[in-house]
Amino acid sequence: MKKIKLKYMVILLVSVVVTISILITGYFINRTVSERIVASQKEKAFNISRTVALTPSIINALNDKENEASIQELTKKIQTSTSVEFIVVMDMNGIRKSHPDPNKIGEKFVGGDEKDVLKGKEYASVSEGTLGKSLRAFTPIFNENNKQIGAVSVGITLDRIELVLSMLRKNIFMGIGIGVIFGAICAIFLSFLIKRVLFGLEPPEIAMIFNERQALIESVHEGIIAVDKDGYITLVNKSAMKLLGKSCLNQELIGKKIDSLAIHSKLNLALKTGKPYLDQEQVVNGKEIMSNTVPIFVHGEIVGAVNTWRDKSEIKHLAEKLTGVQLYADALRAQSHEYMNQLHCILGMIHLEEYRELEKFIEKTVEDTQNDISSITKKLKDPALVGFLLGKLSHAREVGIQFKLTINHAFPQWSDPKFSHDLITIIGNLIDNAIDAAQKSENREVALKLEFLNKDLIIEMKDFGNGIAEEHQTILFEKGFSTKGENRGYGLFLLKQTVERLKGRIQLSSSSKEGTIFTIKISCQSEGETDDSSIDR
Repeated sequence: MKKIKLKYMVILLVSVVVTISILITGYFINRTVSERIVASQKEKAFNISRTVALTPSIINALNDKENEASIQELTKKIQTSTSVEFIVVMDMNGIRKSHPDPNKIGEKFVGGDEKDVLKGKEYASVSEGTLGKSLRAFTPIFNENNKQIGAVSVGITLDRIELVLSMLRKNIFMGIGIGVIFGAICAIFLSFLIKRVLFGLEPPEIAMIFNERQALIESVHEGIIAVDKDGYITLVNKSAMKLLGKSCLNQELIGKKIDSLAIHSKLNLALKTGKPYLDQEQVVNGKEIMSNTVPIFVHGEIVGAVNTWRDKSEIKHLAEKLTGVQLYADALRAQSHEYMNQLHCILGMIHLEEYRELEKFIEKTVEDTQNDISSITKKLKDPALVGFLLGKLSHAREVGIQFKLTINHAFPQWSDPKFSHDLITIIGNLIDNAIDAAQKSENREVALKLEFLNKDLIIEMKDFGNGIAEEHQTILFEKGFSTKGENRGYGLFLLKQTVERLKGRIQLSSSSKEGTIFTIKISCQSEGETDDSSIDR
């Protein structure tokens, strides 16, 4: 079903409301005025009938049959001056003594509603007589001895009342029509104003934008606080609450002064100066944060300000991840840690004066190190990559993981140092993930195979862990995805970005029985090939 546009909905609803309101008002006005007109006409008829009943000449004429003719003349004058339809005077037998039509005088009163007045009652009724349907007022006539000697009936035809009412209704309906037209014009104008204020958006679009805004604000990792021009909080998201160390609901802060929060200084400054304050370092809740504060302008006037901030340590952590510095640092730390352990071992043997065992230990350490270095440097010409791999070998030994490194064919010296950094980023993240998986497995072994053949660089990293769940394989390379906790999930994302930038391809094979294999293929230039060699540690 096609939805009605907001403009037409406003016009329709306002027009309907105005029309119904005016019609209801008109109905009650018509009803009230009609009742009042009927009541006033009834009161008029009663006043005339009472006046006639109390007129001495009428009373005398009813007592004296010789003067009955004077009744017609008198009532005729009263009828003409009061504009009623008829004034009929009758005796106790219901015989007319006066009538608008002289030929009807002396005849029986017609209508059948005169019986009660001949019994001394005063009342009004609606009945049909010789002059048509009319409203009649009946009043008994008494002589000076308080004896009823007749009655008078004053009538106003319903046609006359209906004429007055029709004229009234015409005016009422004209007013209703004008009101409806005016209401429709106002509805059109109102719909135009509403559409303008809402930038032409329809209600479903407004609802969608609102929901998207709420979802966006709450999904942003940065803390966000917005204030109006008077410094009252209008918006605060969950990340801001977390950084502020607040345990209450964010709705509890909305409407409060920003001065109560530690972040208020830059917001107040932005409201006063109208200038943005970017990349500002502040301390909130004992944490170093980086904040950005921007004033909000509407038609050139400041209406508020928005402040966003993030924990500085997280920014540093992310920067290290993105630049690959952490990979170098981890490799160097592992090597230095291993060498420190070896030095402690040597120092202990010296104190124990186990010189023969010390000699064997040093010979074995030197031999292993020389084998690692010679085997790797024989195939790799890049000193940074060699040092990095040696560090990872040391790290693997440190955590008790058997690291098998196989290098097929000699690698050339890269002309672009950036390519060496990209390789370290790719290989480093693969090794780190493989070692993490191996530490959780009974088979604590990983294998890295590097091959350079026909201008193609092939990197294969294998672990014998528990594999990657099928539902995770499709989102494995997404930024922020990790099964290791918060503030993780950048390594494989960065790996994918680097491989795609180098126009390479990634293959993933994983099962709970055989572990996980990452295979990466990148096209590049080669300078030579040699025999296979392998290193087992």
